[in-house]
Order: sequence, then C-alpha cells, then structure tokens
Amino acid sequence: MRIKIILVILSTFLLLTGCQTVKQKTDAIVEKENEKLSEFIGKSASKLKMELGKPEEDFKNAEGNLVFIYNTKKYLIPCERRFEINSENVVIGFVSNGCF
Repeated sequence: MRIKIILVILSTFLLLTGCQTVKQKTDAIVEKENEKLSEFIGKSASKLKMELGKPEEDFKNAEGNLVFIYNTKKYLIPCERRFEINSENVVIGFVSNGCF
C-alpha cells in the first residue's frame, strides 16, 4: 500500500514538472515569434509584403485601417498572423494565433 502512495506521488510530481517544461518552451517560442513580428512595427506595408509575400486576405477594419492576414500551417496546426496598417501605409500592430 505504501509503495502505491509513493508511486502516485512520484507520478504526479513528474507529470507536473513535465507540464511546466512544456509551458516554458511554448512561452519561449511565442516570445520569439512576437519579437520577430515586432520588427515590422513602424515599417511600410510594402516591406511587410517583401518579407512575408502577398497576404491571403486583406480588408479595412472598423477604424478604417487595412488588415493583412497571413495563414500557414505547421504540423497541421493553423497559424494566423494579422497586421494592421494605418492610412500612411505603416504597420501599427499585429496579432499572432497558433504560430510557433
């Protein structure tokens, strides 16, 4: 009986530390992605297109700014990157979902 309790405690500990490691790696990947995309802030939309190509979709949002959407897949997981471009044709923001 005592061995079962020890095994349960040990298994729980290993599971929790494993999850923490995965979370740390995921956070590091997301941070790297955000750093990479942040380089486009303040740059022209044409520079963005030179680097990432033609967006799959573009539209004007409620504020009247242009939004470029880039969709990719990695390991069958969809990744969407949205860039907001102001009236001066300058990238002013981005959102990245599912990208690593």
